[in-house]
Amino acid sequence: MLGVLGDLVEDVVVWVDGPLRHGTDSSARVFRRRGGSAANVAACFAAAGQGPVRFIGCVGDDPAGDGVVAELAGHGVDVRVARRGETGSIVVLIDEAGERTMLPDRGAARLLDAVPDAWLAGLTHLHVPAYSFDGEPIGTAAVDAVRRVRRAGGTVSLDASSTGMLAAFGRERFLALAAGLAPDLLFANREESAFLGLLVDGRPGPERARLAATTVVTKSGAEATTVDAPGRDRFAVPVPPVGEVRDLTGAGDAFAAGFLAGYLADRDLRAAAERGHACAAKVLASPGASFTGG
Repeated sequence: MLGVLGDLVEDVVVWVDGPLRHGTDSSARVFRRRGGSAANVAACFAAAGQGPVRFIGCVGDDPAGDGVVAELAGHGVDVRVARRGETGSIVVLIDEAGERTMLPDRGAARLLDAVPDAWLAGLTHLHVPAYSFDGEPIGTAAVDAVRRVRRAGGTVSLDASSTGMLAAFGRERFLALAAGLAPDLLFANREESAFLGLLVDGRPGPERARLAATTVVTKSGAEATTVDAPGRDRFAVPVPPVGEVRDLTGAGDAFAAGFLAGYLADRDLRAAAERGHACAAKVLASPGASFTGG
């Protein structure tokens, strides 16, 4: 069973009509959606019928928390959450090209302070976005959960999440943390991978050796995804053409969900990347990380 640990929040998605005009009104469409990188992975994995999945996190003891928990559970996700504080919100500004600018207030998502044994029972793989290491007490709880899943014989994946988050957290600090946890997989986009020194201009970067036992999966938007696995040559997996691209929110999370489905099925990395591309394509035309098909 796949487990995903991290944020479950409310996204306020703003599709701006034309350039954002500062100091005055700008026409827009506004949507409210369930969000959070970890929750997006769990929802996409479940909605696509990829197998059983459990979400682990913390939401507010408030109506917003009730709503996002119910929405996530409605996809078939086994939701295990602590309840305290106020549910987090993220304002997501989407330009005409679908690119995102995020303004996060994570709220209760940071307040996960312990993961009961029962929440980890039966997990064969744990996926943790880097956001889950940013802040306390969730950071300590996430590290502890990774180590416990490892001791039980499970595999682990991390996601680099955001260059802005990585810069604020500290590049060296994250690299040291990742090296210590030694994940089986690390997902990053091209900018994140270059920032961390893992893959730069298509070649291994100066920090790649620190994660020598980790398969690094670097996404590049519409360009091919690069898979760099220990003991084998790097290879690129082309991204099939897609239709309308209106909102990139959650595309990376959907890719991770599809990739993990393939990886957990038979460890075929090329097929896993292809499944990741197929899942990512299903969130590009709708607001937020809305999965549009099986």
